[in-house]
Amino acid sequence: MARWKNNVFKLHPQHRWTARPGYRILVADKGAVRFNFPQSWVLVPDKASIQLYDRQPPHDDCRLEVSVMYLPERDWSGLPLARLVEEVADGDTRDILGRGEMHEIRRPNLEAAWLEMRFIDPGEQRAARSRVCLARRDTIQPLITCDFWADDAPRVEKVWHEVLRSLTLGEYVDDPTRG
Repeated sequence: MARWKNNVFKLHPQHRWTARPGYRILVADKGAVRFNFPQSWVLVPDKASIQLYDRQPPHDDCRLEVSVMYLPERDWSGLPLARLVEEVADGDTRDILGRGEMHEIRRPNLEAAWLEMRFIDPGEQRAARSRVCLARRDTIQPLITCDFWADDAPRVEKVWHEVLRSLTLGEYVDDPTRG
């Protein structure tokens, strides 16, 4: 049974949720993680994650996945996310052909690090890419991954940018209809 539930709420007229045109908002664990994703994408809850597809699987060309981890209460500022992202990438079992540069994001209530890896999909024999991002605020640490075909990179780049731009952690809501 999936740990996640997909609930759609009718919003109160004075709600505070806003997404860019063409996007809707994913809210995980009552606001632990929130970001925008394309309105037409398909949301599929899994056991330990939420998967978002550009089309209904198995006809999809892109999968964005988020899982939320909760760390023990302590100061994590001494553990760089870039190092953790490198460790996640090192553990990837695919035949990685190369890695892009590490990107780091620092905002008042969020830090994140991500990189892109290139590989050939063994089933399709097609150039593919995978992006891995770890973000953190206090004890909330989501892992966000995005797998896509290399020739879809320009389209996926816009989606990835919006996910990271809109990414918010630890802003919990009691009433999701009000935002």
